[in-house]
Amino acid sequence: MSDFSWEDPYNFLGLGKEYAALERAKVALLPVPYEATTSYVEGTRRGPEAILQASRHVELYDHELDAEPYRVGIHTHPMVELTAAGPEAALAELRERYAEACEGGQFVIMLGGEHTITQVPVLYWADRLNDDLTILQFDAHADLRDSFHGTRWSHACVMRRVVERVKPVGVGIRAIDSEEKKLIDELDLTMVYGEELGSSGWVERVLGALSENVYISFDVDFFDPAFLPATGTPEPGGGTWEQAMALLRSVFSERRVIAADVVELAPLPGVVAPDFLVAKLVYKMIGYWDAGKR
Repeated sequence: MSDFSWEDPYNFLGLGKEYAALERAKVALLPVPYEATTSYVEGTRRGPEAILQASRHVELYDHELDAEPYRVGIHTHPMVELTAAGPEAALAELRERYAEACEGGQFVIMLGGEHTITQVPVLYWADRLNDDLTILQFDAHADLRDSFHGTRWSHACVMRRVVERVKPVGVGIRAIDSEEKKLIDELDLTMVYGEELGSSGWVERVLGALSENVYISFDVDFFDPAFLPATGTPEPGGGTWEQAMALLRSVFSERRVIAADVVELAPLPGVVAPDFLVAKLVYKMIGYWDAGKR
């Protein structure tokens, strides 16, 4: 009886060793339950665990792709518990852990945690690609503040920390302050605001602003909070599942997506639909990535 498994393994999708082993995986997930600067509702530290738990109920066959994307092999790294010695020390520690996760050559998706952590993989890939990179930023907020609540390392400042090297292309943005608007105009950044989603040519506009190499950062408050309420800084309006899939499908097909993250899920006790949605979002990204490689 000791050899009998009473439940699926505790990794993404509950995969067995055949498909979850690092040595045969083409995709790797890096869960980072980091939360230090959330500014409204707390809980993003529980996001990675909720995504992994919900993923074990995701259907493995994708009818849109007529494929089972898990067959590429998906390894789930252990949770990265970062130091509590402050954001700068935590980010320095994450840089080491992220570089280690990339050593095997897998397509790495980082699971947050608050949005602050995104600057680590963005700058890692900027170094490797000599800044030949753009960020596709699904988000309700521009995150271009120089400082917020007394720190330059807030989740509200993450794109400001990288914008001088890697330009973000914002999608679903609907909450910015006047200083952010000035910076957007000065740097001529492409922003598709929430009310523009679904308008004629919006996907083509995003594609036209992206370079060949793309890093995807998906803050789940991109979604309308009526659709996904489990996030710390909800904003009215926002995107739908269908709009997110339409853009992701096109980007993975027409650009080289080098890595990604999904952040800012703050699970609600007893409400599992948002957790499941985000788990399926991750699986769809893996499926689109695999389809784009064929």
